[in-house]
Amino acid sequence: MTKRQELWPGVMPPREKLLQQGAKELSDQELLAIYLRTGCRGMHVMELAKNLLEEFGSLHQLLMADFDAMARTKGMGVAKFSQLVAVSELSRRAYLRHLSAENAMLSPEIIREYLQNLLVFREREVFLVLFLDNQHRVIRHEEMFAGTIGHVEVYPREIVRGAMKVNAAALILAHNHPSGRAEPSLMDRKVTEQIIRACQLLEIRVLDHLVVGHGETVSFAERGWI
Repeated sequence: MTKRQELWPGVMPPREKLLQQGAKELSDQELLAIYLRTGCRGMHVMELAKNLLEEFGSLHQLLMADFDAMARTKGMGVAKFSQLVAVSELSRRAYLRHLSAENAMLSPEIIREYLQNLLVFREREVFLVLFLDNQHRVIRHEEMFAGTIGHVEVYPREIVRGAMKVNAAALILAHNHPSGRAEPSLMDRKVTEQIIRACQLLEIRVLDHLVVGHGETVSFAERGWI
């Protein structure tokens, strides 16, 4: 066993496991440990990674945490906090760059992952719009309305106005259900119909409305509602 292997609890150090088996085979703890690189006095980096995931509940919630919350965990300071914020923003930009370059309707799984990352752990309902060009590439996304834990007020005219500002030809709507259950409500369907009617006046297509829950996303288009 090499000196490096002795430093890592378990059979194979995460970095070697990544190189031999691929990143998908690593746990959140192993991936986080590779990114953090070092632990702190009296604490191995694997233990630090485990403590962070337990403290915040998930990798996503960890990446969404502010500095004050993270600084309460032993071993975390400005440098490691900055690293995590930077990688989270890089991931967000990578998704958006991909959707800006390709037809969004050809990448439904990437859209779902992107919206899950943006919305799944929000404590209040947020209504977001992806504005698309005539080739269905994303021009921009905008969180247009925010509400309470169980309701968000949506104004179709504001969505139409936003589409006109960027000369959008089509839209994908999305909002979260903080309760975790993604099943659309009757009000969700009524609001979607109102938005579709408002957009039709200017020949703007609503391609889909995605409702984001914990670990699931419901598509209006897949249900045949759009």
